[in-house]
Amino acid sequence: MLRKILPHPFLTLTLIVVWQMMVNKLTFGNLLLGTILGLIIPIITSPYWPNRPRLSSLPRIVEFVLVVLWDICVANVQVAMIILFKANANTKPAWITIPLDLRTPEAITVLAGTITMTPGTVSSDLSADGRSLLVHCLDAPDPDAVRDDIKARYERRLKEIFE
Repeated sequence: MLRKILPHPFLTLTLIVVWQMMVNKLTFGNLLLGTILGLIIPIITSPYWPNRPRLSSLPRIVEFVLVVLWDICVANVQVAMIILFKANANTKPAWITIPLDLRTPEAITVLAGTITMTPGTVSSDLSADGRSLLVHCLDAPDPDAVRDDIKARYERRLKEIFE
């Protein structure tokens, strides 16, 4: 019975939090509406999630989020330094192919979104077989190091979370 009311508890919680952030005002009415949306949307969309991913552990998820937030802050400073102090002739933009060990579509989507959220990098394309991701870097003097960093910092953690 509880599984029918809360088919995806994490999505319900996420929708409530996102709704509160969007309205930017904590009132009983906003909390009630966010809770109603957080309960109804997962119920309506649950048939489209037959093989819903199982997340391994909350500490690993928290660790991943903290690493990503830290990297976003660091990348903001790095991009600002590149824009303000580095001559265009000295920047080395690059297209980098990241071979993927991840196999679940949800994990690949989170990886691509994480790369895009980090300033200075954009996920551009996923290969047809889902085995590699094409990423553009604003400044990559050593593309192999960027590839290895993405695999070590993000993909490894996502593999522990999703697979």
